[in-house]
Amino acid sequence: MNNDNKEREFTKLVQQYKSTVYAVCYMFADNRTELEDLFQEVILRLWTGFGSFRGEADVRTWIYRVSMNCCLNLQRRMRRAGRHVPLNVDVDLFEDISERTLQVRRLYDRIHRLGLVDRALILLWLEGLSYEEIGAVMGISVKNVSFQLHRIKELLKKMKI
Repeated sequence: MNNDNKEREFTKLVQQYKSTVYAVCYMFADNRTELEDLFQEVILRLWTGFGSFRGEADVRTWIYRVSMNCCLNLQRRMRRAGRHVPLNVDVDLFEDISERTLQVRRLYDRIHRLGLVDRALILLWLEGLSYEEIGAVMGISVKNVSFQLHRIKELLKKMKI
């Protein structure tokens, strides 16, 4: 694939899945600056890996896996370093104050109290992925996905607002 075709295909892919990437990044961000850092880094990682993506896995699964791994790794690094690089993102759930958004934010506040891996699992479930897809993204068995999600849901129920 020549560079022009590669760029067109990648742009199309980003347009199709940017809300997926944004949702993953939002789950791991504590504020807008972190969200923008994560989003930028995931897009960069997707671009870097795009040329070697062979299509053996579903593209959606690949995007989730790259996004999750990138967010988990970058979140750990950012917390140690405390450094932020801004990027403008056209969706802002931190500023929206509608009732639905406030309910979602309350749920996400609880989810943010979970560990990074638990956050990743519950996000994939909330995004509607099947247990098989979650297992493929996270690299765990379907049975383990079921067990972990049950445990996480129980933790969330017991959390105080």
